[in-house]
This record gives sequence, C-alpha cells and structure tokens, in this order.
Amino acid sequence: MKSPFHVMIIPTLGCPSKCHYCWSSDEGSPIMSIETVREITEWLKDYRSDQVTITFHGGEPLLAGADFYRQALPILSEGLAHLAPTFALQSNLWRLTPELAQILAQYNIPVGSSIDGPEEINDLQRGKGYFKKTMRGYEIARANGLEVRFICTFTSRSVEHKEEIVNFFLQNGFPLKLHPALPSLRNENPKEWALEPEAYGELLVYLLDKYLENLGRIEIMNINDLCKCVFTRHGTVCTFVDCMGTTLAVGPDGSIYPCYRFVGMPEYVMGNVYDRPTPEDLARSDAGKLMQAFKDYVDRECGGCPHIKYCRGGCPYNAIAPTGGEIQGVDPHCVAYKRIFDEINDRVNEELYGSPVMETEDFGSPLRRKAKPGIMWILQTMATK
Repeated sequence: MKSPFHVMIIPTLGCPSKCHYCWSSDEGSPIMSIETVREITEWLKDYRSDQVTITFHGGEPLLAGADFYRQALPILSEGLAHLAPTFALQSNLWRLTPELAQILAQYNIPVGSSIDGPEEINDLQRGKGYFKKTMRGYEIARANGLEVRFICTFTSRSVEHKEEIVNFFLQNGFPLKLHPALPSLRNENPKEWALEPEAYGELLVYLLDKYLENLGRIEIMNINDLCKCVFTRHGTVCTFVDCMGTTLAVGPDGSIYPCYRFVGMPEYVMGNVYDRPTPEDLARSDAGKLMQAFKDYVDRECGGCPHIKYCRGGCPYNAIAPTGGEIQGVDPHCVAYKRIFDEINDRVNEELYGSPVMETEDFGSPLRRKAKPGIMWILQTMATK
C-alpha cells in the first residue's frame, strides 16, 4: 500500500493558548507571507505527481488571519490543480470568525480542534477559559457548514478521569480522537503531564472496550485506525508508516522539515521551498539522513516483532527529539502499541477461529449462536461509511 502525500503548512508557531503540556505557545512568532505560499506552490508543482493533502497547522494557524486564507487557498488550489489538492486545518478555534469560516467553507475544509473532556478537566490542563473559547468557535464553524472533529489529549492526570471524558464525548455526539501527552522539550519538568506508555496501553484497551459497548453511539478514530492496521497489515496513520518523504512540513520562512513537530528546530531543516529541492535533495540533508537512519534502525531492531509491518517503530519524533537527535531506541510508546496490537490480534483470532458465545434453552440444549460485537463489527462499520 502506498502512503498518501501530505504537506503541512505552518503559517506561524504562535498560539494564544497556554496549554501546560504544549511545546509552542509564543503568540509573537512571525507569520508566513503570501510570497512564501506562492513559493510552496511553485515547489510542489513538480515535486511529485500524486494527489496531495495540505493541512494548515501550527502553533495556531488562524493567527494568520482572513486575508491570508483568502489569498493562500486559491493560490494553492489553482496552482496545484493537477495534484487535486484537498485541505484540512488544525485549530483551537479561538480566532475563528464568520468571515474566516466562510472562506474555509468555500474549500470544504474539515477542521480538527482540541477538547480534553468536560470544562473542568479541559481547563485544568489547557488553561482557564479554553473550553468556552473553543466551543464558541465550534458554534461559528458549525453555523457556517464546517465539519469539526476534536482531538482529546490524555495526560498523566486526566487519564484518571477517562470514564468521565468518554461520557462527555458520548453525550455530545463527538467522535473521539485521542493523543497521549508527550514529555515537553521546553519544560523544566518534562514528564509532569506526560502519559506513561504503560498507562497509554491500558487506556487504549479500555477505549476498545468502550467502543464495542457503544457501537453506533460513538466513533473512536484511533481504534478504527488500529484495527485497520492489524487487518490490512499496513499502517493507516502517520505514526505507523514510513512517513519519511510522504509527509513534510513547511515553516513560516519556507524551511522544510520531516514533520510539523520538528518545525522551529533548526537541526531538522531539510531545505527551503525557495530553493526548489527535489526529493533526492531532501534525502541528502542531515535531517533526511537521520530519518533514513531511524528507518534502518527499526528494520534491524524490530525485525522479529510481529507488528513491524504496520507499526514501523512508531513516530520518529517521539524517538529522536527527546534524545537530542541520537537514535537510541524506537518510539517510547512501543509498550502501548504492543499492548493494543496484541489485544486486537488476540480478539480477531478468537472471533475468527474461537467458539462463539452460545445461548441455550432449558436443560442446556443449544438454541442459537450469538456473538458479541467485536473487532470485525468495527471493520464492517468502517466499510459501510
């Protein structure tokens, strides 16, 4: 299976919120110029020939303002028409206005936002007032026809309230996509909010059970992706594929990075759109060589793992950034990935080859077979969408 081509445009690393576990919250960071957007377009025209998805990320991309998107979207859409570009945006929605929402709606841009559960839990780790500001933006988005989905970051503290958080998403009819808080590279106590891998693994199993208990009432996107990984034997999201070369990020000054998480870290610059680098040029950069070295490390160290085809060592950023660019291991969340992948594999095997649950009449005579909803139900539900 070929991984899709994905380019993240980072208009600014600035962000007005002050989430306790985040690595970027400098509202004064510079904003990308429209000239740089034109240069991105010119670079991508001949970079690859396959369809491209462009996600505006940050920081907070809406800090760029309505005029930025009013100009940038037609430049990218028309200039890359031969690549059939689709767009997405990740935002806390604080700066969303009806004017901005209408511009995004013209291009059918789905929006990813962030809510960590009920207001009290959310604001404890994202800052007082965050919940109300984001929900206000959510109402503007919905009023203008934008699709919004929320990412929920689980921290070492909020994981203790996982039932309350899941119920919040259930009651509001929100699909749930979860993200584990990572150790912060800019905090004196980097693991203060980080979710430990063992706890993350147990959380994923818990969410698998909750999903199966509430089929048709909630969608847990991570569980969908994880089940699909196991069934297709191929990663379906960037964490579980060889993302090098198929996922790139462009910072405010046109610098090219392996992923948005590296933006703003000079040692991970692979090139600049103003120089029109080819894939070969990016691969020859120090950062490109490091990404390849990580891939080789995974092939060597994880070769005996039954999940290697659809895990690929997890996220390179998680593995490399905390060690100052030295490859000392795979993604630290490996423990969690193995936990959930083992669980899904065991359940699939039981569903396919084990004995289904039997209901009986009086005196133990078999009446009919009744299998509980399981992994195959999730896959069938995904297939009908």
